[in-house]
Amino acid sequence: MKAELNKIFDSFDNNRIFNDKSVLQSNYRPDEIPHREEQIKQLASILAPVLRGEKTSNLFLYGKTGTGKTLSILYLKDELIKRSKLNEKEGSIPLNIEYLNCKLKKVSDTEYRILAELIRKLGGKISDTGLPTETVYNKFIEIVDSKSQFLLLILDEIDQAVKKISSDFLYNLTRLNSELSRTQIGIIGISNDLTFLDGIDPRVRSSLSEEEIVFPPYNAIQLQEILNTRSKMAFKPGVVEEGVVQKCAAFAAREHGDARRALDLLRVAGELAERDGASKILLKHIDGANVKIERDKILDVIKTEPKQFQYVLHSIISISEKNNGEPFFTGDVYNHYQDVCLKNNSEVLTQRRVGDIIQEFDMLGIINVRVISKGRGGRMREIKLAISKSITEKAKQIIEESLDYR
Repeated sequence: MKAELNKIFDSFDNNRIFNDKSVLQSNYRPDEIPHREEQIKQLASILAPVLRGEKTSNLFLYGKTGTGKTLSILYLKDELIKRSKLNEKEGSIPLNIEYLNCKLKKVSDTEYRILAELIRKLGGKISDTGLPTETVYNKFIEIVDSKSQFLLLILDEIDQAVKKISSDFLYNLTRLNSELSRTQIGIIGISNDLTFLDGIDPRVRSSLSEEEIVFPPYNAIQLQEILNTRSKMAFKPGVVEEGVVQKCAAFAAREHGDARRALDLLRVAGELAERDGASKILLKHIDGANVKIERDKILDVIKTEPKQFQYVLHSIISISEKNNGEPFFTGDVYNHYQDVCLKNNSEVLTQRRVGDIIQEFDMLGIINVRVISKGRGGRMREIKLAISKSITEKAKQIIEESLDYR
């Protein structure tokens, strides 16, 4: 066994594939963002007044996953902060910009947790649970208003937080300025859902006074340019076989022009080639990477969803196993879900909310939902698990470990 392990370790010591893998990672921040110049200029025009200490409109960025929304706003964030520090010497109001991903499990469940995380980012301390939400709001106001500043809050995946909490927390944030004497707050929301604001409370919508920028999907040619630039930095010369970048771009263009997906494909293909002991990344490695990413994406979603989502999914998996994979109905899921919540001393969501969660699983490709007409009996939604047995078993294990499932 030791000899076999040493052989594996030696092959990785003699790395023939990667030069700098980090440039293909999702957290890599390039110096330039190709094909997003127009959107960045729009962002700059809207947000530039904060450099004079003037309040700007709240801003919402829309676009599918991997269209450069977060990358562009973080790029502009750095530029605004640099310019603001220069202006501070001339006595202008300091600018503070904080970024928060609302989909992260530790912050997405409740308004309380979002506020607690913002308080921590601003240098304060507060417990994760145990205090009334009003107390946390007061703490947030206290820390924000402790000095004169303009505070921009970038709330990524904001639609996810509104779905899981309600639009009230957004309304409360917009109303905070009336309680602040030394600070002004602006909100920048990022959403994959272009219709996100259409479904929220009109009272909230009117309080936002928002501007909107839509990020279109990248086309195959743009994706090829992005991949060619990154691959020159990521891989050693001559490693990428002809046609590999084009295939990556084609896959990603089919997935709504998702640059993140394209970069992930290229990185994982490189990792598979490295494990094979190959000297080049071949077209077959792209196919293997595509299969692996699909599996990992589903498991990643399951890991990061809050416990109510996990309870619903566990119920779906349990019923599917009992039915030997045959379809079943949403009413069956809700009955099972109620039992699970009671056993685990958890709040039971309404049937409508559980229906929304089921719809989200359908959109993610975890299940297939089909509406069946029952004549006078109305219509029912039939559910069938759409993931492989190996992924199902892994998903169940993740949920049970996460929730100390009983």
